[in-house]
This record gives sequence, structure tokens and C-alpha cells, in this order.
Amino acid sequence: MTRFVQTPTFKRAVKRLHKAQKQALDDAVRTIADNPTCGEAKVGDLAGVRVYKFRMDNSLILLAYEHFEAENTIKLLALGSHQNFYRNLKR
Repeated sequence: MTRFVQTPTFKRAVKRLHKAQKQALDDAVRTIADNPTCGEAKVGDLAGVRVYKFRMDNSLILLAYEHFEAENTIKLLALGSHQNFYRNLKR
């Protein structure tokens, strides 16, 4: 079974969500758990990071994560809209 680890940034973003939005997030996390390579692999500064895009309340949301095959762990890094997402993720 896949283990999930959340960063403080991710936890803060989830705290602000409504119940229906959390349901959409849960569905996205389940999709990632079933297929950890479903997200788009990033290169350059963000090498090793994958970004999964999904819809929440008719807006596109990006979910950044890292998959560690050796430990069978997925680290959830960030959640948000495209605006400033990658800039904030590099920090």
C-alpha cells in the first residue's frame, strides 16, 4: 500500500477547502495512488516533481507530488491554481 506524506504548504492549502472541494481532491489523490506516473514529469529546477491537473469547481487545479518507488511513498508538495504555482513550488 502506498504511503502519503504531506508538506506543511500542502496541509495549509487543504485546510482552506470546502467539503465538496476536498472530495474532488480525494478523487485526485486516489488517481495518483492507483497510477503514480499519471502526473506530468517536470524538468530543470523541478526535476523529480510531477504535477497532476484536475478540475475542482470548474477551475483547473494543479497538485504537485514526488513519488519515491523505493519506499513506496508519495509526497504531496503543493496544491493550487496555475497562477504563481510553479514560482511558489520552486521555493
